[in-house]
Amino acid sequence: VQVQESGGGLVQAGGSLNLSCTVTASPFSDRGMGWFRQIPGKELEGVAARCGDDRERYADSVAGRSTLSRDNAKNTLYLQMNNLKSDDTAMYLCAGGRAGILWGSLFRPNAYAYWGQGTQVTVSS
Repeated sequence: VQVQESGGGLVQAGGSLNLSCTVTASPFSDRGMGWFRQIPGKELEGVAARCGDDRERYADSVAGRSTLSRDNAKNTLYLQMNNLKSDDTAMYLCAGGRAGILWGSLFRPNAYAYWGQGTQVTVSS
């Protein structure tokens, strides 16, 4: 199984980005999928994730300005992030799990079996 992220880049504060995560695994639609971010020197942080039954979870730091969506035909999960802040600067990693990840486990890295290499997001103030 391969996980490939894209869509990161350099953006000014207040701008938007749409991150993409494509997984070469089937079935895709019933897998828990999540976005995490890593800041050097800090723990891996759950950002947004979705259960196979489409229940979602967002970190408080991005809730209200981030939206997950999924295209099952393309095996792709998207994370739209708006009103970006300098605190959003990080390496964003996508993770794919097996079917049946519980909502309460969505932000636990060990709940996921597959990880991408990450895409860097840098927000300039």
